[in-house]
This record gives sequence, structure tokens and C-alpha cells, in this order.
Amino acid sequence: MVKKRRRHAAAFKFRVALEALEGSKTISQLSSEHEIHANQIRAWKRQLLEDGPSVFATNGERKQREQEAQEAELYEQIGRLKMELEWLKKKVARFGP
Repeated sequence: MVKKRRRHAAAFKFRVALEALEGSKTISQLSSEHEIHANQIRAWKRQLLEDGPSVFATNGERKQREQEAQEAELYEQIGRLKMELEWLKKKVARFGP
């Protein structure tokens, strides 16, 4: 029988990660208590530590990061399109003036 994946709410993940950060209980105790694998709790804890500062970022900072990501994606797309255009120009040049 295939075990269906469980999905946890962000608030639950945050609460468990905070408990892991507090250190009042061990990871294995939290794992047993919440019926979640210890590696998953460690991953949530690591994610909280890495992304924690962005939680308190202002909307302007978030928007700026989103805009920078979008710009990088667009520049990447422009590069791909330029390469494709050059390739097509070479192919067309073979068939005639």
C-alpha cells in the first residue's frame, strides 16, 4: 500500500522549527511528538534560519528582490532569443541571397 504524502501548513512548520530552535526538546522528541521525520524538522529549522531575515523585510525590499529576479529571467530569455536569431540567420543565408 502506498502511503500518501502529508502536507503541513506553513504555521505548523514555523511552530515546529521554532521549537527545534529553542532547544527545550530534542529533534527526536519533536519527531515523535509531531510524527514527522527528524530530517524534515532539521530542514524546516535550516530554512527558518536562512530565510528568517526576509520575514521582517519591508515590502519595498521584497518588491526589489522580486524585480531583480524577474529582470535576471528576462535577460536570460533575451540571450536565448539572440542566439536563436543568429542561428536562424545562418540557416537562411545558406538558401539564397
